[in-house]
Amino acid sequence: MKILIIGSGGREHAIIWKIFSQNNNTKIFSFPGNGGISELSEIVNIPLNQKKQIVEFVKKEKIGITIVGPEVPLSEGIVDIFIENGCPIFGPVQKAALIESSKTWAKEFMSSSGIPTGSFDIFDNFNGAKNFLETKAHLPLVIKFDGLAAGKGVQITHTIKEGISFLDDIFLKNIYKTENPKIIFEEFLTGKEISYLVFTDGQDFIPMEPAKDYKKIFDGDKGPNTGGMGCYSPVDFCTRDIKKSIEKQIIIPTLNNLQKRDILYTGVLYCGLILTSNGLKVLEYNARFGDPETEVILPGIKTPLIDIIDAVINKELKKIKIQWDQNYYVDVVLSSQGYPDHYQTGKQILGLDNIPSDIFVFHAGTKKQDNKYYTSGGRVLNIVSMGQNLIEAREKVYKAINQIEFEGKYYRKDIALS
Repeated sequence: MKILIIGSGGREHAIIWKIFSQNNNTKIFSFPGNGGISELSEIVNIPLNQKKQIVEFVKKEKIGITIVGPEVPLSEGIVDIFIENGCPIFGPVQKAALIESSKTWAKEFMSSSGIPTGSFDIFDNFNGAKNFLETKAHLPLVIKFDGLAAGKGVQITHTIKEGISFLDDIFLKNIYKTENPKIIFEEFLTGKEISYLVFTDGQDFIPMEPAKDYKKIFDGDKGPNTGGMGCYSPVDFCTRDIKKSIEKQIIIPTLNNLQKRDILYTGVLYCGLILTSNGLKVLEYNARFGDPETEVILPGIKTPLIDIIDAVINKELKKIKIQWDQNYYVDVVLSSQGYPDHYQTGKQILGLDNIPSDIFVFHAGTKKQDNKYYTSGGRVLNIVSMGQNLIEAREKVYKAINQIEFEGKYYRKDIALS
């Protein structure tokens, strides 16, 4: 079978690695790709926004399955175009992807569907939002930009001054370059966070092992949000009873209420959850594999990933039973100094040849030139280890990190400690 992977991050590298490791006879194409991805697949030079050209390539090459990694192509309706042309593709249609691409749509969906989430208020103008912040808001609170922002459109606001500054960025400076910006003020919730992902064909679903993501740039969960600085899986505090509650209170109502809106959701449904003193709450939905969650979840799947994806596409997920190994996995992201703001690229990466065979290196922001790897993004590498317990896995990943060097290398030191 020929497979096409759309995306260029650690998530896509992990997907390609998993498929290739389970069936190395599969021919894999990808775009835009990265340095690591180029080792396992043929890079296709097609711009992401050229959807007709992508479909033409898929038909010409007789691609059996296309897998969409990032959220932007989903929000722009790439799945719809593939379906119209009779091309098998893994991911939700544009209407279903609203669950991620519009935070206001998602919150209103949760509220009307009885899905537990924090209280919220929505504004589409600077003056109204500023007035609410100054007169009615209870600090701290969370301000979220409505659209896609690569995980960086969220601010936990502790003072009115910093809140107004963020509103100014969104509405007046228009840093996210959108025609009609909106924001949500959300209740600030405290508790333990869980990333809970399921495969679904719109009718049935199969949960993956839960993961815990670390979004803040600095140790101790300080500083601005990033796309994710590390992750581990499985999560021991997410007990069997909690999993049952997640499925009963969140997954099943989400899929049922999407169906009631004539939205058939297929692919991966990602629920960012928090376990508060008042029970489970949904922080956000994502319409695809998480990143860096994918890098710690996929290594533990023993069932062929492509079989699962094929069953989702053909609405036959009920025929699949996923088997998992018993290992723990820890991912620490190596980033460029200055990320998530300003950072330099083009720095040579050294030491990758010294990494032990039981450590997985998933490339994110890298490029390969003359058989050498260079940094090309904010998040550069995902270093993933496995162990019989979390302590062993954590020790192994940080030992491996010491073997890798590039100018400006930065990483958190506290992944999997809490």
